[in-house]
Amino acid sequence: MTSARADCQIRRSYGRGGGAVGVHGSARKWLWRWRSNPLRRHDDIIEAWLVLVMWAVIVGGGAVAGLVTAQTAQDGFARERAELNPVRAVVLTNAVRSPASDESSAYRTSATVRWPHSDGTYRTGRTLVSNQVQPGAHVTVWVDARDKLASPPAGPVDALVSSVLLGLGSASILAGAAFGTASLARRRLDRRRMAQWDAEWRLVGPRWSQRAG
Repeated sequence: MTSARADCQIRRSYGRGGGAVGVHGSARKWLWRWRSNPLRRHDDIIEAWLVLVMWAVIVGGGAVAGLVTAQTAQDGFARERAELNPVRAVVLTNAVRSPASDESSAYRTSATVRWPHSDGTYRTGRTLVSNQVQPGAHVTVWVDARDKLASPPAGPVDALVSSVLLGLGSASILAGAAFGTASLARRRLDRRRMAQWDAEWRLVGPRWSQRAG
């Protein structure tokens, strides 16, 4: 029986050399699945391809996902900077300071400001300014295409750092999904292999016991 011969060869191979040890042993453990030999089963071939696809997705797919995400984020930050315009505004009211903030700190809080519109009129609104700004001071605010106040866009350096972090996050998520999926599939293969071994051992084990007796 092929399975019995395979079991004998496994026992002899581990008995002679003490099993696969270290890096070379680990390499032999994985490479034997790609070679035609009596120890290899159909599930071993499936597992070999599964591991290969997993690493291809982690390395290749992770790199692509990371680059695409980072580039998309960069384009979004660039588009945001292009759509917003800085204008000079006058502070109309005192900025509401936080009781816990230091007088010398650059803590930002809300204040009413006024800025000129393209048609010559003026607009007013509330935005974040330094808590040290006094009424009548000039500050720079950002407005969108409808001349409404908006949050300041991310600078080139901040945009680059955020894009890189988003790209790494996307690659990590894809790598984790691929690794988790492959691990679940390998567990199912292990359970199926162990069930096959148990079934075959019930057939072969009594014969060996009789011969040993």
